Amino acid sequence: MENIFRYYEFSDFFKDDSGTFKENEISFSELNKEHFLIFEKKESQYNLYVSKYKSKKGIGKEPPEILELLVENYDKSIPEHRIVLRKYLY
Repeated sequence: MENIFRYYEFSDFFKDDSGTFKENEISFSELNKEHFLIFEKKESQYNLYVSKYKSKKGIGKEPPEILELLVENYDKSIPEHRIVLRKYLY
């Protein structure tokens, strides 16, 4: 998973204080100034979301305006999971 985070330029993981991700750690990649992909680290699994915030400064601090779960329990060995990620980043 570390290669995916580096390749797609996700931020370092940090604790969510907004209550949205139940204080799990999150990492994000910017799609544009209001839309972001977020990986939530929940124990040993990762969930992938697309979200909308007023700015990236609000990520992890305030609830998103829009949040949609794209992939639950992301597994890089599953082609469909990789396709979802690429669909948003390219």
